[in-house]
Order: sequence, then structure tokens, then C-alpha cells
Amino acid sequence: MQKRILITGAAGFLGSHLCDRFVKEGFQVIGMDNLITGSLKNIEHLFKLENFEFYNHDVTTFVHVPGKLDYILHFASPASPIDYLKIPIQTLKVGSLGTHNLLGLAKVKEARILIASTSEVYGDPLVHPQDESYYGNVNTIGPRGVYDEAKRFQESITMAYHRFHGLETRIVRIFNTYGPRMRLNDGRVIPAFIGQALRGEDLTVFGDGLQTRSFCYVDDQVEGIYRLLLSDYSYPVNIGNPDEITIKDFAEEIIKLTGTNQTLVYKELPTDDPLQRQPDIELARKILNWEPKVSREEGMKKTYEYFKSLSQEELTKSEHKDFSKHIIK
Repeated sequence: MQKRILITGAAGFLGSHLCDRFVKEGFQVIGMDNLITGSLKNIEHLFKLENFEFYNHDVTTFVHVPGKLDYILHFASPASPIDYLKIPIQTLKVGSLGTHNLLGLAKVKEARILIASTSEVYGDPLVHPQDESYYGNVNTIGPRGVYDEAKRFQESITMAYHRFHGLETRIVRIFNTYGPRMRLNDGRVIPAFIGQALRGEDLTVFGDGLQTRSFCYVDDQVEGIYRLLLSDYSYPVNIGNPDEITIKDFAEEIIKLTGTNQTLVYKELPTDDPLQRQPDIELARKILNWEPKVSREEGMKKTYEYFKSLSQEELTKSEHKDFSKHIIK
């Protein structure tokens, strides 16, 4: 019998790729998104399919889905600094109220639920690389705290439902992920650098550029999430690429990739910006038999080609295309 899955944040970057994967695997996919940061353009290609439907809904209010559900993926949340600093209350609410609502739905439907957490639960880490046993170094009252603490609470309430109600839960800690469908203006490192290169602007590096990141291509991330959902492991698992690089070196890679002649402009490091970010993925290797396959060189070529293919007209008009006939409100 066909399995039925609810994916929240379905019109977002990662959520839309997850919709693609589960449709491909033969699931009946229900996408849900309030479109506060997502775009229907990311999933318009799915509207014609019989095994996909979409609900325009805010998960911080009561969530009702008719019929059976086998799985829930909770990916509804602003995920970029520009977004969660602009809408901090909504960010906290989707991590708390939204998660509570979806855990309740999973309990009623007797569905397995996977919660999208983040490497930001580690804050500005004092342990390097970061493994799942590290509790983190987070400033609860700093500007990034609205996102970090929303995700930390999300993990706590998920484990409470697992222990108290016996709910089948999974938690993925997502490290920096990139690929097609990212927004050029979302404030994350890769779209920011590529956007500046496409506009002929110098690349902005915050701090001295020696802070590090580890970038995972979206196909690898989706594969890890898919395997985790279908695994028997209930505790958090890091999914990311441990290939670490400094921001300065990465900016120079972008200049080489785009064939531009921009220089680097240095600005003050934002408050609580992590100085090191690298996942320890030994647990994922052990229990999921997973590790990333796509090199940064290969992934960045695909990502740059995607951004390069978008005209200014597409970027401004695609958000206003009429998708109303496909939306279940």
C-alpha cells in the first residue's frame, strides 16, 4: 500500500528537494508551507502529479490533514540569517508551537516524524569538529538566539514525545547545505557570494575570513535524511560534509569559478557568528552507511549554472505567478 508523507516547509530550498525525492520513491506526498520564505516556483513542476498535493498553511496554528499519515518531515522554518533576524517571533513560534502541533499530529496518526534541526544548536563551538554528544555554546539572548534556541527547544520537545508517548521520532542536525533553488538574497554564504559575482560586485567577507564552514550538496543531504527517516535511530544525527574550508579561501574559489576579477572586501564579523563549523559524521557512517558523494567543485558548478540561468525578470516575476488552482487552503 502506498505510503503517505507530510512535508512542512515544502516550498523551501531543502523542503522542495525532499518533495522531489519522496515523489520519486513512490510516496503520496502532501506539501505544506505558509510561503513566508518559500516559493511555489520550487514545486510547480509537481502540481501536475497525482501523488502530490499542497496545503497553504501555517503550522503554528492547528494542523489537520485528513486521512492516514505514515511519516511527517518537519522542515518549516526560516533558515537564513536575513530571514530569522527579520521575523524572529515567527522563527521562535514555528520551532516551538509548530513542532508541538506536528508532534501532536504524529501521535494521533501514529506516524513517524523527523524533525529538521541544525548545526546551529552547537552555537559558536568550543569543540571541533562537532559530534552529536557536544551540548553547544549558544548565546540565548543574542540576535541568532531566536533560531538557535528554537531548534534546541525543538529537539527537547521531540525527545519528550519520544520518551513519554513512545512516538517514533528522528532528528537530523543539518550542516550548511547548498544547491539549486537557494535564494540569491537569503544572506547565506554561497548565494551571497554568487549573487555578488553575478552583479559584478566585490565579495564581502566578514571578519578576517579565517572562520570555517563545511558545505554539503543538496542531493547528499536529501539522501542522508531519507536514510535517517527509514532507520531505527531516534537520537540526533549530523548530516553534512566534513570537507572544511575558510571563508576567505572559499570566496577565492567563487571568483575562480565565475571567472570574474572581483576583490574581497572585509567587514566586521556579525555577533555570535560561529568561527568553526565542521561535522563529525562518524555516527551517520555507522548507522546509515552514509557519507557525502558530491565534491564541492562538482556541486558548486551545478549551483552556479542554476543561478546563472535565472534572468532578472524570472527572479522578480516568478514569485507572483498564479498558482492558486493548485493550493488547498
